Amino acid sequence: MFGENKRHTYLRTPPCRLVGILLLAVTSGCAPDTGPAYDPVTMDTQVIDADYPADFHELFIPSHGETLTGFMLGANGAGPHPTVVLLHGYPGNEKNLDLAQSIRRAGFNVLFFHYRGAWGSQGDYRFLNLADDVASALNFLRARATDLRVDVTRLSLVGHSLGGFTALRSGARDSEIVCVVGIAAANLGEFASRADAQLQGFKSYTDQLFMLNNFDGAAALEEISANVEQFDVRKDGPGLAGKSVLLIAGTKDTAVPPDVQERLVLAYGEVSGLKLAAVVIEDDHAFSNSRIKLQHIVVDWLYKDCQ
Repeated sequence: MFGENKRHTYLRTPPCRLVGILLLAVTSGCAPDTGPAYDPVTMDTQVIDADYPADFHELFIPSHGETLTGFMLGANGAGPHPTVVLLHGYPGNEKNLDLAQSIRRAGFNVLFFHYRGAWGSQGDYRFLNLADDVASALNFLRARATDLRVDVTRLSLVGHSLGGFTALRSGARDSEIVCVVGIAAANLGEFASRADAQLQGFKSYTDQLFMLNNFDGAAALEEISANVEQFDVRKDGPGLAGKSVLLIAGTKDTAVPPDVQERLVLAYGEVSGLKLAAVVIEDDHAFSNSRIKLQHIVVDWLYKDCQ
């Protein structure tokens, strides 16, 4: 199955139907499907291509005069493969690498990297740099499409928290992106209007983040307040027209409450040609108790909409 140089035949009937704008309260597992048994979320690849097995590439990605650390999980088979760029949040403790492996087993390459100034990547960390670093990563994939077996016509962005914010911003600015997933996607444009106690808590938290180079709480609040309009991802809807977008929120999320997603759904629902799906899971910001459910939703949707 996965060894053929063509689009994969995915041996799983999607258990969650995400068509149009769906705002679902997912409180239990999806109904069992009647398709074949292979499930890339819970099972290893069934047929390994002897010439082109799944592989791992350590990468160094140039971005605006600095170098980003990253790696590629290469999919099984000759390809070229649809490819996902997986974006971590703030500061990036939850990297969603379990999700990355499941996406890879479903036939997608997955590129993961750290933004400038984060976790050893060169340069200084800034919110304004995030989308530019994603653009650099996408340009890197396009330049090395042959040796990394990347289908540049099927590129998608998947981001968690601030990574979701960055995925939406970046997807709106790159006409060749086909799909965007925002998992507990933040909206920094709304953040400046939070209560002062919340802002001061965010400032204190940021002051601890030694893994973000030359960045502190005061710099974070200053950058947000100076870019409220630019950082409001509700305004990115027109740039996402013609693409498929999946939003996932957690009912118990206190970092990015589910009403942030509700306002995104309202804004994006007004955009002609934007194919939108939205799901709500009963869980926290990290989806600590529903990792398999989260992966099934994302992987099934990517396979259906983004190959």
